[in-house]
Amino acid sequence: MSDALRWCVLIPCLNEEKAIGPVVKSALRLGAPVIVIDDGSSDRTVEIVSALPVTLLRHTRRQGKGEALRTGFREALRQGFGAVVTMDGDGQHLAEDIPRLVDVGKRFPDHIVIGARLLHREQQPKGRRRANALADWGISWACAQPIADTQSGQRWYPRSALDLVELDAQNFVFEAAVLIAASREKGLGIVSVPIASRYEGSFRLSHFSPIRDVLRISMYTAGRIFHYGRVRASYSRSRAQPLVVDDLVPSSGIAHQLSA
Repeated sequence: MSDALRWCVLIPCLNEEKAIGPVVKSALRLGAPVIVIDDGSSDRTVEIVSALPVTLLRHTRRQGKGEALRTGFREALRQGFGAVVTMDGDGQHLAEDIPRLVDVGKRFPDHIVIGARLLHREQQPKGRRRANALADWGISWACAQPIADTQSGQRWYPRSALDLVELDAQNFVFEAAVLIAASREKGLGIVSVPIASRYEGSFRLSHFSPIRDVLRISMYTAGRIFHYGRVRASYSRSRAQPLVVDDLVPSSGIAHQLSA
């Protein structure tokens, strides 16, 4: 690949000793460089990752997912990557879905690509589903474009989105902040690639709090809606435009649009 298309896999993690080994190994099988950011784990996560051929960055204490992603973005920029694919370290995301995100990212160079959990949604806990729906509604409004699954951590970020690394947002708010700023300040579009919802099995309890973190995201999002102005117009655009969804196999066609 040319320098502009060099990409890596970025995995933030916290106390993921049960899942992190298979997650990282599955990403390595793609043949792409892997950057792992440990956010102050107190279990064997660091020991497991240290034995693998990856770039491992460590926080000495827990700083939140936003700071872990920020650390990873900085390292990706330092190494000269033109894009990154993020995935969580708990096993909810499959590395097998990454080639689809990369393919769409290359075909839509001015877009963030989200691995949207649109398949088997019945596996999502009801409370989490409602919280995600509320976040989708508000963040789409702030972005002035409809977005499916704004809370998914499996994403393709092009270089222009990585340049937003210093946004003043922490914890899970950071991912929402990047979507909003990328949409409103960089003019990026959002494409969704359907992936499966995976909540069954032995996943550890989520670090995401449906009450605390949704409140934080909601307060931040409301502030950005009023910051950019044209409040009613932004809402209308978020509802009137169709969702852009690409559920095709790599290199087989173009995205289609669904009504929001």
